[in-house]
Amino acid sequence: MTYAVISIGNKQYRVREGQHLLVDRMSVDEGKTFHPDLVMVGGDGDPKLGSDLKGEQVTAKVAEHVLGKKIVIGKHRRRTGYKRRNGFRAHLTRIEIQAIGGARSSRSTTTAKKESTTAEKKPAEKKTTTARRTSTEKKTSSTAEKKPARKSAPRKKSEE
Repeated sequence: MTYAVISIGNKQYRVREGQHLLVDRMSVDEGKTFHPDLVMVGGDGDPKLGSDLKGEQVTAKVAEHVLGKKIVIGKHRRRTGYKRRNGFRAHLTRIEIQAIGGARSSRSTTTAKKESTTAEKKPAEKKTTTARRTSTEKKTSSTAEKKPARKSAPRKKSEE
């Protein structure tokens, strides 16, 4: 029985092939496959960690986006008439693990998305540079432009 430990949304999950899993909402569309970050592969002999994971991957498919069970939060302060009731439903994604192991043919979609967004931003970030004054130039120019200090009013002498 081969299993893997994957990392999705700063949480780690132990998974097997064919397993369905509820995780925090992901930005991958329903029906699409992705490759989550792989932490460990085990089950057949010694577990593989770190650099031993080269060429290994886990393939997962997004089955659906769902809402979690409703949680009702109630607040109450006695003898004051203060009552509050609030509800919360977590946004979750149900994924199915399709394959564990095998050659990694393409990068994970999350990594590819990050790189594509940074590639799009780079041309937009180019700005024309203007000549800036250095800190020493600022100091010399500011002392030359300084006005003389105003004379303060004479202090009253206290009689003792």
